[in-house]
Amino acid sequence: MTKPVIGFIGLGLMGGNMVENLQNRGYEVNVMDLNKDAVAAVLARGNASEAASGKELAEKSDIVMLCLTTSEVVEKVVYGETGILAGMSEGKTLIDFGTSIPASTKKIGADLAEIGAGMIDAPLGRTPAHAKDGLLNIMAAGDIDTFNKVKPVLDEQGENVFHLGALGSGHVTKLVNNFMGMTTVATMSQAFAVAKLAGVDGQQLFDIMSAGPSNSPFMQFCKFYAVDGEEKLGFSVANANKDLGYFLALCEELGTKSLIAEGTSTSLQAAVDAGMGNNDVPVIFDYFTNLKK
Repeated sequence: MTKPVIGFIGLGLMGGNMVENLQNRGYEVNVMDLNKDAVAAVLARGNASEAASGKELAEKSDIVMLCLTTSEVVEKVVYGETGILAGMSEGKTLIDFGTSIPASTKKIGADLAEIGAGMIDAPLGRTPAHAKDGLLNIMAAGDIDTFNKVKPVLDEQGENVFHLGALGSGHVTKLVNNFMGMTTVATMSQAFAVAKLAGVDGQQLFDIMSAGPSNSPFMQFCKFYAVDGEEKLGFSVANANKDLGYFLALCEELGTKSLIAEGTSTSLQAAVDAGMGNNDVPVIFDYFTNLKK
């Protein structure tokens, strides 16, 4: 059976490794990215071409995949004068692997449906290393027939591929997941910071906390930085800050609020303002350690 041609926009650490995995599995790819070195690496592997616009990429591809930073960027790439929407047609599918605002995802999906094209939101779990081996966790959502059509490709990108319901449900799930995760990291990092300020040894604190129900991979990552000075989580303060902002927007849309998310968001924004945006989230320990009344 002939493999669909893949169009891919966003060749960062995650997206670049996802494309390499697809190429290793025999897919023809069309790519776009502002980083020409990343594009060159794809082209050097063969069976690939660079598109000059989203429109051209969509016209040449059966499935268009996005791995971009924000909903704002996604909308610019989709709705620009020579954007993806202008090149989509009946039977094609757009997959958004980024962490986006669910309301934006639903709007794009509705506009694609008007021309007979489908959309799946499919945010990711795990790391770029998993992406290279096709072992991601993929939280996919959208029309079940569209999902089933692209699932063979998703199965080659993810070890665990979930279908979570109507379009936007994947992005909701991702935002909830990141709210819990980043709030946990911020909380544990402040626990280590307060302990340090009070003269309690961080390793001893970790030994005690990890012997009980608080033990988790997140605690390990916090300890790696707070005690050992190593950044190992692989998720930046700036990205966490963006995701918490999206989670708060979702709460507002739903007519509710989250004081917990507001607190975490305030701390993350303060860390960004302190120049830590590109650092791993557990580096917020330094912000908490130096925070004074």
